[in-house]
Amino acid sequence: MKNTVFALVLISIIMTSCNKEANPFLITKQNIGLLTDSTQVKDLKIIYAKDSIVKNIAGDEFLGSVNDIEIYEKGGKHLLSLSPKQALDSTATIGTVKIIDSRFKTEKGINTLSTFGDIKANCKISSIENTLRNVVIFVNDNNTYFTIDKKELPGELRFDMSKKIEALNIPDAAKIKFFMIGW
Repeated sequence: MKNTVFALVLISIIMTSCNKEANPFLITKQNIGLLTDSTQVKDLKIIYAKDSIVKNIAGDEFLGSVNDIEIYEKGGKHLLSLSPKQALDSTATIGTVKIIDSRFKTEKGINTLSTFGDIKANCKISSIENTLRNVVIFVNDNNTYFTIDKKELPGELRFDMSKKIEALNIPDAAKIKFFMIGW
């Protein structure tokens, strides 16, 4: 009788601990929702069985170009853009993920609706790169980089690519255009 009660208690503990479901929108060091840094292209059909997967074939397969994979909800909302490490290889893992949907958030609450002030307050900025139309902010957390449109910057910084842009030059209210995570 004691063994039966003990077995039932043990089974109920195991069952309740297994019910903890993964947050499909949480970004951590090795996960973006249900994706992991070891997810293969062939596994996307299982992970996003309820969503739509669009694979763009560029036509430059022999040159080794990587073809993006777009993930949409069934209602049509764009969630993510994935770039595999190898083109046309179903066993390739995902190299970079572009976060589109604002429901995806880092553990510190950063999402596509965040501002530069949010990034500055919650992440350690490792470098800032000045490009033609954007400013790219690299942070140490999660191999993440944020892109801010230069339209968000003061006028004197918008057109000169040779100017070094510092965190002090970017307004706290500057909106994130998008952010990406590389594995």
